[in-house]
Amino acid sequence: MEQTGDTRRDPRRGRTRRALLDSALELVEKKDNFTALSLRLVARKAGVVPTAFYRHFPDMDALGLALVDESFRTLRQLMRDVRAVGLPQKQVISTSVQTYVRYVRDNARHFQFVAKERFSGSQPIRTAIRQEIRLFTSELATDLSRIPFLAKVSAEDLQMMASLVVNNMTSLTEQILDIPVDDRAEEAFLARVAEKQLRLIFLGAAGWRSQP
Repeated sequence: MEQTGDTRRDPRRGRTRRALLDSALELVEKKDNFTALSLRLVARKAGVVPTAFYRHFPDMDALGLALVDESFRTLRQLMRDVRAVGLPQKQVISTSVQTYVRYVRDNARHFQFVAKERFSGSQPIRTAIRQEIRLFTSELATDLSRIPFLAKVSAEDLQMMASLVVNNMTSLTEQILDIPVDDRAEEAFLARVAEKQLRLIFLGAAGWRSQP
């Protein structure tokens, strides 16, 4: 994952920050949610004293917000790169789903964190997750507006279509996280179903006419 913050001057500072983030993710994987963690527990897991924590984050919410940023920032760029290639529509969907599934697998702890905190986390973290999902949806809606057969669809309806796509991928994420890492057959099945669902969304979008 890409690091946030300027750690170029002192590599040790960057390593400590990374250790705190990774320790929080590992603990979330074993506990109900991020809010169940204490600052001291995360620091101890990272092998640092609590005062070292404050050199990187003012409180646990700040650490949680950094994890939210990490969870979405690289994903948005990956999906932008896929859509920018300009492949035929069916291939774009297939490539996007495959890219997404690989990303979820490679960053399972981040997605588990988001899934748990989306509804049960602290207010700042829940708000940040909603904002990231909203941004992801808006960027997709902008991309959809560039597709010729959607040129006459209203901005509101493009947002609605983008929301359907994002909801579909959110459901896929939860299902991928629930199956064993080595169950490639089930993973391939879930990806196939997701691709069909997305194609169905776009088939409906092709015949959609926005009301004046």
